[in-house]
Amino acid sequence: MKINKISPQEHAYLQIVSTIAKAPKCLYYMGNLPEHRRPSIAIIGTRKPTAYGRQVTEMFASQLASKGVIIVSGLALGVDAIAHQATLDSGGTTIAVLANALPDIRPMTNRYLGEQIVARGGAIISEMDETKPLGKWSFLERNRLVAGIADAILITEASSRSGTLNTAARALEQGKDVFVVPGNITSPAVRAVTCSSSKEQYPSRISKIFSSESLQLLLRHKPNLHSERPMQKWRFSPSSQLACATAMKFSASLA
Repeated sequence: MKINKISPQEHAYLQIVSTIAKAPKCLYYMGNLPEHRRPSIAIIGTRKPTAYGRQVTEMFASQLASKGVIIVSGLALGVDAIAHQATLDSGGTTIAVLANALPDIRPMTNRYLGEQIVARGGAIISEMDETKPLGKWSFLERNRLVAGIADAILITEASSRSGTLNTAARALEQGKDVFVVPGNITSPAVRAVTCSSSKEQYPSRISKIFSSESLQLLLRHKPNLHSERPMQKWRFSPSSQLACATAMKFSASLA
C-alpha cells in the first residue's frame, strides 16, 4: 500500500492535531483521509473485554458510524479492534492510529483488519518513520494522537490499570470530553476514568453515557466540536431523549 506524507496544518481534517502538545510536524498514512472535518469519536478500552464490553462497543461504534461519525482507535486487540470492525460492518469510516512506522500493520493478528480499513475508504495513520525504533514510549505517543484526532473520547470498558487511562488523560489535557459507559458492577474491568485522579482534576469533562443518541446530543452542545456537519441535524426517538436526560443527570452528579 502507498504511504503518504502530510502536514496536519495543511489538511482540513487533521488541522485539529496541530493544536495538541508536541504536535507532529508530519504524519504518514495509508488509505484515504476525509477531505473535510467531520465529527470524530475515539472509542477505546481494554484489550480483554467482557461479553458486556464487546456488546456495548459494537453498539456504540455501529450506531455512531451509521450517523456519519468517524470512529478513531488504535487497532489494538480487544475494544479497539471491535470498534473498527463494527464500524466497517455498518458501512462507516474508521481511522486506525498506530505506534509503529508504516507500512507494517501491528499487531499482526489485526493485519487483515487494517487492510480492510484501507480497502473500505478509511486510513491508517502513524507519526513514526522507519528511522524511529518502536518502544513502550511509542504507544504513549500514539495515545495522544488518538485523542488529538478525535473530538471526544468514549471508553466502553477499561480496568483501573489500563493504558486506556493514558489516552483519557491526554484527551482531558487537550480540552476534549471523555465519556464512559457505565460498567457491569460484577466485573473487575470497570474501574476506569471515573475512579481515577483525572475525575478530580477535570470534573466537568467526564460524563457517564448510556446510548449513542445521548452521546450525540451531549456533543451537539459543545461549542468546540470541529465539524462541518452540524449534529443538530440528527434526529432521535423519544426513548433516545429519555436516555439523554438520564445521561445529563449523571453528568451533573459527577461534576
